[in-house]
Amino acid sequence: MKLRGKFITFEGGEGVGKTTNLTFLRDYLIQHHIPVVVSREPGGTQLAEKIRSLLLTKHKESITEQAELLLMFAARSQHIRHVIEPALAEGSWVLCDRFTDATYAYQGAGRNLGASTIQWLEHFVQQGLTPDLTILLDAPAETGLKRAKQRGELDRIEDETLSFFGRVRRGYLLQAELEPARIKIIKADQPLVDVQNDIIGLIKHFFVNEH
Repeated sequence: MKLRGKFITFEGGEGVGKTTNLTFLRDYLIQHHIPVVVSREPGGTQLAEKIRSLLLTKHKESITEQAELLLMFAARSQHIRHVIEPALAEGSWVLCDRFTDATYAYQGAGRNLGASTIQWLEHFVQQGLTPDLTILLDAPAETGLKRAKQRGELDRIEDETLSFFGRVRRGYLLQAELEPARIKIIKADQPLVDVQNDIIGLIKHFFVNEH
């Protein structure tokens, strides 16, 4: 019987280095002969990627806050069923660029939808699935947005106001306060080598007896 894999998510606002550091951890796990699957939200499956495109493309018709929230969970349902759960069952570690903490931060705090509806949808869609570890890369909203703008054209959500991203950051920090055992904050505005040393430290602390 295969040992169930570990589910690790990377969270944070725009421009905090999630992709860079997720790739770094993927390579570290591969070097240590740990099977790993990398994915992202919204997205991760063919259908969920189409939903991602709907969410991030700028449309003439505005997307309501409620529609945005429901689309996020529609994509998540597909992602869990077709990627995350099968990979974990096979013993692979799943590294995911964003998961439900992002929904609490972006839709709950950023869009001012609050937590109660998200909590209901989380229970309905995830059926108890939560990450084993969440790495929250934290930086001031101004810093992250400046980095995001340097990458090129902004998508629909990246093009939001600074006050929106301030609420998103506060939403993330609130999540970390509520679940300190799972969500670990790493300062994303320190040198990259220090960020990555902190990540390896977390992995060794959380999973010292694994594999």
